[in-house]
Amino acid sequence: MGKVVIMDHPLIQHKIGIIRNSATGTKDFREMVGEIATLECYEATRDLDLEEYPVTTPMGETVCKRLSGKKLAIIPILRAGLGMVPGMQTLLPAAKVGHIGLYRDPETLAPVEYYCKLPADIEERDVFVVDPMLATGGSAVDAIDQLKKHGCQNIRFLCIIAAPEGLKVLTEAHPDVDVYVGALDDHLNEIGYIVPGLGDAGDRIFGTK
Repeated sequence: MGKVVIMDHPLIQHKIGIIRNSATGTKDFREMVGEIATLECYEATRDLDLEEYPVTTPMGETVCKRLSGKKLAIIPILRAGLGMVPGMQTLLPAAKVGHIGLYRDPETLAPVEYYCKLPADIEERDVFVVDPMLATGGSAVDAIDQLKKHGCQNIRFLCIIAAPEGLKVLTEAHPDVDVYVGALDDHLNEIGYIVPGLGDAGDRIFGTK
């Protein structure tokens, strides 16, 4: 059974306040999204497997620990998920990066897939799916569906802001997936936006509005 972790770290909460502010510009918004992703990644990697190995220090011999060699992958949901990738790569520089392109139909709010490019050995990897916003939950569920069709078994989902409705949809559809949330907001409005939220994350990351 997967777990849901709502982040309460002071640094995450401080940075989320900055990106909620409508006066925050594109450059600062993008940088904060990356920094929040780094902090969330720290928590989401807490249970990665370790192995012991010998090390020679300037003072003698010892035994240290390192990641056990399990392959990792970061899968952003396009396009807003791209904003979280550099922050994840800060801690996981060797992770492969795949891409799943989804957009939300403005009338039905259902996800429509337009792109999927994954590492060839994706089924062998621990996967981190990233998207700043978990609104209706449709895109997250669809992305994870695609990954499971490709044989992925160990999947974590990271977002910055979630609506209760989307979190419920995701955890019911994929109860085996660990979910990491920066802040759980109040509700979705009539057009499927998170309230109070931060607006359209993709537009604010890339300056398209």
